[in-house]
Amino acid sequence: MAKGVLVDLTKCIGCGSCTVACKLWNDMKFQDNEPTMGPVEIAKLSANNWTVVQYYEIAKDDGKVWRFAKKQCLHCQDPACASACFAKALQKTEAGPVIYYPHLCVGCRYCMIACPFNIPKYEWDKTFPLVSKCQMCSTKVEKGEAPACVSVCPAGVFQYGEREELLKNAKSIIAQNSSYVQEVYGEKQAGGTSWLYISDVPFEQLGFRTDIGTIPLSTYSHNFLKYTPVVAVSWGIILTGLYHYTKRRNTIAKEDKNVKL
Repeated sequence: MAKGVLVDLTKCIGCGSCTVACKLWNDMKFQDNEPTMGPVEIAKLSANNWTVVQYYEIAKDDGKVWRFAKKQCLHCQDPACASACFAKALQKTEAGPVIYYPHLCVGCRYCMIACPFNIPKYEWDKTFPLVSKCQMCSTKVEKGEAPACVSVCPAGVFQYGEREELLKNAKSIIAQNSSYVQEVYGEKQAGGTSWLYISDVPFEQLGFRTDIGTIPLSTYSHNFLKYTPVVAVSWGIILTGLYHYTKRRNTIAKEDKNVKL
């Protein structure tokens, strides 16, 4: 069965261990101009930041409180990015991760447009740019191990296991404690995700999109992209015809010019 991660945001202390583990495991550089921790205006996902911890000051009945939210690719059950990629550079594995294969990428960036969570990023600063995003440590997951970020958390924020079991655990936790929002984020959003969240403050206050709906966006992209091969072939025929037409006109014009001379 597909694996997943349950994130209890009430337990996160904002230590950033997960962001460090992500950098080290994926051999990515730490850059001062791209912090992995801080307010949402500062700590942002990028081609070089696959996971960040964003800080939020939340107003509650008993005063203001701090909450910390780890963000990364949610690894959708039916990923719109993979559906939109006609080159198959993004693929969903049976184990759960949505993996990016750079050697197949043609740089169209349809995945960036399709993703409802605004996850895939483009390497704009590189000569030969690629798309970049969290891979959910797929090589570890395939071996039955938890992602690097999950395994280093000192606060017990994460649970790793089979998604359906995690969903049951999440529902049990929030049902027994009324301080939690009575919703598991990721259960149904965009058809469901491998990363599930529970929280004691509304998710929209923590920067999560709550206007996505429950229908997998791939439903729409499939209907559109089925015409891609036809459009590509037709456009190729049109361009070829225009090329030969233009070439013929130039030849005739040159011959007429020679005759007049």
